[in-house]
Amino acid sequence: MVNSKTGKAATPPLKVLLVDEEPGRAAILERALLDAGYVLVSRLSSADRLVEHVAVSQPDIVIVDIDSPDRDCLENMAVLSRSNPKPVIMFSDEDNEDTIASAIKAGVSAYVADGMNPDRVRPIVQVAVARFREFQALKNELQKTRDQLADRKLIDKAKGLLMKHRNFNEDEAYHAMRKLAMERNQRLVDTARNVIEVFEMLGGGGL
Repeated sequence: MVNSKTGKAATPPLKVLLVDEEPGRAAILERALLDAGYVLVSRLSSADRLVEHVAVSQPDIVIVDIDSPDRDCLENMAVLSRSNPKPVIMFSDEDNEDTIASAIKAGVSAYVADGMNPDRVRPIVQVAVARFREFQALKNELQKTRDQLADRKLIDKAKGLLMKHRNFNEDEAYHAMRKLAMERNQRLVDTARNVIEVFEMLGGGGL
């Protein structure tokens, strides 16, 4: 779909999964979401089986409107955050600091402690989505750095074994592994892992 004014592809509306145990309150929030241009893909009366419902409906954001989040609710949030992370907004009347901290720890992107105000839905959603995307980008970058460090440790270990048992210097060990990786059409780290495994099988005595 193309925006007639800008000529650019229009951004599809965000899909929302709503959790609210009170039908009347849920209807008000649903109306506010629709008026703000969002699409409601599912409405639940509790957070039970939340992970399953998210997997089926694939929302862009989850909104939970609840009087006070209990342990089961927060556990469902935590499981969702680990298995299929989504921006999560929680509207609640509970303003206890420990509860708010527990909700954030469970993966809630925005905790609104003074309840739901229909006029504030759109800006709250925008902020929550922006925070979530920033957090995910940082999380992915951190994981990438950890993976690179782990790969470097394996490569250095393999080089050390070649230097010790084949009397290679560091450059010779590196180029030997690089040549082997190219011949096997492998990543260098996979070749390093193979080198280490061979030395371990042979007790470090040969290759």
